[in-house]
Amino acid sequence: MIIDGKAIAAQVRAEVAKAVQELKGRGVTPGLTVVRVGEDPASAIYVRGKRKACDEVGIHSVEHHLPATTGQAELMALVRRLDADPSVHGILVQLPLPDHVDEEPVLEAIDPAKDADGFHPFNVGCLWTGKPAPRACTPWGVMRLLAEAKVELKGKRALVVGRSNIVGKPMAAMLLEQHATVTVAHSRTTDLAGEVARADVLVAAIGKAEIIRGAWVNPGAVVIDVGMNRRPDGKLVGDVEYGPAAERASAITPVPGGVGPMTIAMLLKNTVDLAARRR
Repeated sequence: MIIDGKAIAAQVRAEVAKAVQELKGRGVTPGLTVVRVGEDPASAIYVRGKRKACDEVGIHSVEHHLPATTGQAELMALVRRLDADPSVHGILVQLPLPDHVDEEPVLEAIDPAKDADGFHPFNVGCLWTGKPAPRACTPWGVMRLLAEAKVELKGKRALVVGRSNIVGKPMAAMLLEQHATVTVAHSRTTDLAGEVARADVLVAAIGKAEIIRGAWVNPGAVVIDVGMNRRPDGKLVGDVEYGPAAERASAITPVPGGVGPMTIAMLLKNTVDLAARRR
């Protein structure tokens, strides 16, 4: 099975659009504000895509684009103003920030009840302790892909390759929540091939092109490839060697068109959920 992230993301967006209309019928227009600092080209593309997605589902989106010279205090003051603005239901500070800005206190300044990315330490704690809170968008999108593919996680061996705060760690927590037996591997794991060979469900999120060889994949395993890497020849590939892995896996996500579309879809869902909770 090829798990079609584009189709599933479209389904999530349709659900969000319906929820937005219901909220508007009760006098609430969900609003997402994105803060971008500097002229990073990739950030500009990401923000443009997020705002376009908001417009398509009826979420009111605003961008605060600040110059690269913006200082820590000025950025923190803006976040605090957004925290106090009742028309803002979700706040997203686009990373990376300029080198002279410490991103940690900026992210911590966001009201956890407006944390559209699900990165605030309070919300991370809620995830690990099983309490409702906005969740990190990419791993939450992975969970939706697994659910749509009808992958049974209870009691299965799940391997997460990567330990970032954005994907790897919250991914492990979400899989544990569904009763999987979870292992987290990373760049210093001594026998990565062996860990992959034992996994019933593999989530690759280490950010290295085709570092996981297809021949390592446990026959019948489900492979979710979060990686997005450009090879020297210009081809976009994941963290898993796709062709050989697809021959062994029972289900697999393509790159592109797998996990990627889910991230923005789940950001939209976070935003509308935050608006509903605040109401």
